[in-house]
Amino acid sequence: MSEDVERLKRRTPLLDYLRQHNWAGRPAGRSEYVGLCPLHKESQPSFYVNMRKNVFYCHGCGQGGDLIRFVQLSRGVSFQHSLASLDCKMAPEASSNMVLEQAAAFYQQQLGRCPEALDYLHRRGVHDPALFRELGIGYAPGGTLRRYLTAQGNSFDVLRRLGLIDTRGADALYQRIVFPLRQEGHIVNLYGRSIGAAFAHRFLPGCKGGLYAWEMVRNCAEVILVEGLFDYAALRQAGFRNVTCSLGTHLNADQLRQLSDGARIVYIAFDDDANRSGQQAAEQLARRLAAQDIVARRVFLPESHDPNSFFVEGGDADRFRSLLEVAQP
Repeated sequence: MSEDVERLKRRTPLLDYLRQHNWAGRPAGRSEYVGLCPLHKESQPSFYVNMRKNVFYCHGCGQGGDLIRFVQLSRGVSFQHSLASLDCKMAPEASSNMVLEQAAAFYQQQLGRCPEALDYLHRRGVHDPALFRELGIGYAPGGTLRRYLTAQGNSFDVLRRLGLIDTRGADALYQRIVFPLRQEGHIVNLYGRSIGAAFAHRFLPGCKGGLYAWEMVRNCAEVILVEGLFDYAALRQAGFRNVTCSLGTHLNADQLRQLSDGARIVYIAFDDDANRSGQQAAEQLARRLAAQDIVARRVFLPESHDPNSFFVEGGDADRFRSLLEVAQP
């Protein structure tokens, strides 16, 4: 972990990060800059950045630290969330990005060769080959990924660092349907959904990115938010283009910021779980969005259903639109 932290701080110096976020500082010595503090309101500059040490300190509010600490304070997020946010914002290392692209392409090639994967997708109600290609859906049969990627010139250590293989060299996403997660055109992670008895959900280590396929919907006046990628695929297959996915019910700061970056109506279509966790999360999110002056509507699915199972059990686009029409704040 400590090596990853130092790598992040080396790749983006604190002063560069602040300037990217419109901080205006002036030289205040050989290696220092001073300006108004971004963490609180003030009229006299008291926020200092030491370029040599790559740290900040504000004499007004008393806060100080490194780049990661600044992200924590400015965004109100945890240490882990600040690391993930920085990892997403920085341009990915060319080698890492290339390997993830190669792995995703390999998984896509395997999908059509593995009847068990296609059967699972059909049972989940996702069967459109054009959608498979558009979303880059693939399958990890296991046993051949390491050989394929090392033949492309990638080292064992690189594959381990990215989490694509385990210590024995086995495929970490073995027997899983694979969705590539992209941000600004680059694959930042891979999601694997088990088709067998293994734990259902798995991501590679590191950043998951923001809202899924956000670039496609960011200008839509109405957005449907779901929690799972199979929910997303089912709605897209039913003809809904204004859909995005939060990869769970608890949105991070970047995802909330994406939903709040313009005037829109957000339809929250989370699962109707037996323990009501999905609906409780939807209610909490609706309140958070309302605090940002975003209109939020909670979509109430039939009992014990999610958007994916709604369509599998005979629901259609018209019936889902009727649910949107009666959605509640």
